[in-house]
Amino acid sequence: MRLSNLADYAVITMSAAANHCGGSRTSAAELAGETGLPKPTVQKLVSKLTSAGLLRSVRGANGGLQLARPAAAITVADIVEAVEGPIALTACVETPGYCEHEAGCTMKPHWPLINTAMRNALAGIALTQLRDPSIINEKEIA
Repeated sequence: MRLSNLADYAVITMSAAANHCGGSRTSAAELAGETGLPKPTVQKLVSKLTSAGLLRSVRGANGGLQLARPAAAITVADIVEAVEGPIALTACVETPGYCEHEAGCTMKPHWPLINTAMRNALAGIALTQLRDPSIINEKEIA
C-alpha cells in the first residue's frame, strides 16, 4: 500500500501547521515555504483540510490558519481521510460491482476487517508524534 502524493503532502502540511500551535496563525504561503511544497498544492490541501475540520481559517487583520483542534487529537488517519476519503485497501468494498469476480469472492467479507485494522493503525499515530522525532523508537515501530 502506498499513499498518494497528495495524502503524503497533507501529512507534511499538517505537521508544519502544528508547529504554529498555541494561538499563532500561519498562511498557506508560509506553510508552502516551510515544507518546500508548491504553493498551489498547499492551497488545495488547506481547502480540503479546512473542509474536513482539521484546519480553521480565521479572517481579519490577525487572521490565518490554525489547527481546528489540538495536535494530539488529530491523527494520520484523519489527515489521510480528509484527502483520500475512507481508508480502504480495495475498491470493491466501497463500490459494489467493481470487480467481475465479486460474486464468488471469498475475500470480500474479510476486507472490512483488514481496512479497519489499517485505519486503527493510522489512527494510533497522533500529529504530536510526527512533530517530535525523538518520540519514535524501535519498540514503537515494531
